[in-house]
Amino acid sequence: MPAPLTVAVAQPACFESGRPDTVTVNVERHAATVRAAGARLVVFPEFSLTGYDLAAPALTVDDARLAPLVAACAETGSVALVGAPVADPDGRREYIATLAVSGEGVGLACRKIHLHGQEGERFTPAEEPSVLELDGFRLGLAICADVAEPGHAARTAALGIDAYVASALYGDSESQLERRDGHTRERAVTHGVWGVMSTGAGASGEFATTSGGSGVWAPDGTLVGQAGEEPGGIVRVELRKPTA
Repeated sequence: MPAPLTVAVAQPACFESGRPDTVTVNVERHAATVRAAGARLVVFPEFSLTGYDLAAPALTVDDARLAPLVAACAETGSVALVGAPVADPDGRREYIATLAVSGEGVGLACRKIHLHGQEGERFTPAEEPSVLELDGFRLGLAICADVAEPGHAARTAALGIDAYVASALYGDSESQLERRDGHTRERAVTHGVWGVMSTGAGASGEFATTSGGSGVWAPDGTLVGQAGEEPGGIVRVELRKPTA
């Protein structure tokens, strides 16, 4: 039986989008959050490095601006899941993606399958779900609208997962708050896995406000921990494998 996996969901303030130093400042904030979280896995929201800016230039896994975050992960032994637009090596297709950052470097962890609104005008949808293996745990990855589609969780769970881990952005209307909490909880209960969701708080790109409320749900749907609505929240939880 693997040891518990310590996971943190984080919602740092997102620096103003569209500036030359947007990514640099957000990387610094991510690095500080990783150091503060004290977790093996730190999950950040969708588009966390750029803000929800559909015109933001795509990043690459060898982007030098990510070095401070790699350093923070090396110091803490953490893996950080961060959001950004990412291009194929040939530059022909671009995706809304989650990057996995560790002390060893940066890799592409997940590409969004279910695009929303105007996202499809620029970005290509991925075809297959993604699973990240970490310390004996299999983590199914999702990005925002993926979580709203029950079929995405079903396809991901069919690969054999212990947790469904989402990076998202929700608005702060009452209906959006219901969707935020309901989506991840329902996927956890349906598939008997942990539900882990990091969502933006405060402003993010074209959104003047987002919901906050990043949280973790147990396989039975119990809310284990949830951040407030303000930027800067971090919630740390131990995920355990179910006993036979």
